[in-house]
Amino acid sequence: MTLARRIAGVAAGIGLAAAFAVQAQAAEPVKFGICYDLSKAYTFISPQVLQGARDLATLTNMKGGIEGHPIEMVVQDHGNEPQRGIECYERLKREGVMIFDMLSTPVSIAVLPRIMQDQNILLQSLVGRGDAVDGEVFKWVFPVGPTYWGQAANDIEFIRQKSGGKLEGVKVAFVYLDYPFGQEPIGILKKLAEKEGFDLQLFPVPLPGNDQATTWSQMRRFQPDWIISWMFSNAHVVASREMKRNGIPISKYLSVNWLNEVDIRNIGPEAAAGLKRGTNVAGGQEVPIIAEIIDKVYGAGKGAGDRKAIEDVYYNTGVAIYSVAFEAVRKAIADHGLPLTAEKVKAGFESLKEFDANGLLAPVTVTASDHGGGGKTRVETWDGTKWVPETDWLSAYTDVVWEKVREESSKFAKDQAKQ
Repeated sequence: MTLARRIAGVAAGIGLAAAFAVQAQAAEPVKFGICYDLSKAYTFISPQVLQGARDLATLTNMKGGIEGHPIEMVVQDHGNEPQRGIECYERLKREGVMIFDMLSTPVSIAVLPRIMQDQNILLQSLVGRGDAVDGEVFKWVFPVGPTYWGQAANDIEFIRQKSGGKLEGVKVAFVYLDYPFGQEPIGILKKLAEKEGFDLQLFPVPLPGNDQATTWSQMRRFQPDWIISWMFSNAHVVASREMKRNGIPISKYLSVNWLNEVDIRNIGPEAAAGLKRGTNVAGGQEVPIIAEIIDKVYGAGKGAGDRKAIEDVYYNTGVAIYSVAFEAVRKAIADHGLPLTAEKVKAGFESLKEFDANGLLAPVTVTASDHGGGGKTRVETWDGTKWVPETDWLSAYTDVVWEKVREESSKFAKDQAKQ
């Protein structure tokens, strides 16, 4: 064999090996570690969110995956217990997962330091630390969407608009489940009350929210112009009954995003007419991506659960969270190539600009400094049969919100530096 033929043979072998390597990389699945509470506190939310996420993954895989990579959703129950969440993280990390989602504030907070140390990705939409939107401190955490601080600020902006542009003298009641979730917006609301001059009164409700008689008797005496509610599930139903008993119009009730169609049915669609909620996710089945899932996934008999769950905004929330995550991974591969790494996924998130999944969620622009994407929400009103938007997507009092964010994130950074 001549030297030229030997060189040609070696070159062909190298080329073939490279082609196989590229094919192997292209076939490597993108794994998402989903450690959810599927058995205890959040079972009224997590199954629908998970079903939406799985259905979106199925649809994406039917179209060839993310840049040729199939999606693999690795699911485990943590029962809303921080230690079980940590165990889930450690196990899935050993299985090669680099992107995690806990859908629980206590579990997210428990896992976060390990995520930061390992430089993996933590999805933290609508739960977890409010200051984690500070990407300069929480480099590996992506709470894309509004924090509870941002939601509360946007609610106050809605009330300002409805009050002729001025809040001075307006009576605002804040009714909340008396534990960390419900207490989260209090600091922001107090700052805004001081800034804008409205009368803020706090009305704590003991867990699980079934005993509210005294709360609403006190509310009747206060005679609020608006009621901001930080409760969920049956607590909304109890609140609606107490409002009726005390002669308080339900049109004054403005809920946090955790109010869904099941709650409306339990209140009664007609009785709930006028009730409001803040949200960053569009409800209904007319949203293009939801309609496509119904057609292609459920039409092919490949749905991850009961078809009726698609009528729930929590289902849309799962699709929204993972629309953002899948787009970040797509951009990571398209812009930075293979192999996929957490660093590249981080860059993918930080390059999202006005992404709204074709109308499914409030447009998000994520940067290295703002991992929340802008914190936009809108207020919707239940008209007796459907949700009707009251506002455009908005993000208000961002100076006040970010002052709080940086105050808390700097404390975290200082505490970490001491360890």
